[in-house]
Amino acid sequence: MDSQGHTLDFLLCAKHDAAAAERFLRRTLNALHTQAPRVINVDKNAAYPPAVDQLKADEQLSETTELRQVKYLNNRVEQDHRFIKRLTKPGMGFGSFNSARATLRGMEAMNMIRKGQFSWS
Repeated sequence: MDSQGHTLDFLLCAKHDAAAAERFLRRTLNALHTQAPRVINVDKNAAYPPAVDQLKADEQLSETTELRQVKYLNNRVEQDHRFIKRLTKPGMGFGSFNSARATLRGMEAMNMIRKGQFSWS
């Protein structure tokens, strides 16, 4: 999420390791709607520092970009996903990873339309 509360991107992956974190951050930073971040707030997952270090080494992220790993600063992201969690809980999970990916992709798209983040032009 950016500072205005808009969803920048989301990634569902089987493993939440440094490679997945780097892939997510690289994809988000390369998007047309993304500006260079001043601060990146993430949870305490150990995958983020190596990913950010690699992006700084590749000069895709500014050296002045700060990575803040605080459990509760990520709360805005979790609150944004509350709508999705409310829809998926009654279903008691998904049969496979691919069905989860397809279903959540559609739910995220509908959530972005509901928040007015989608343009028809």
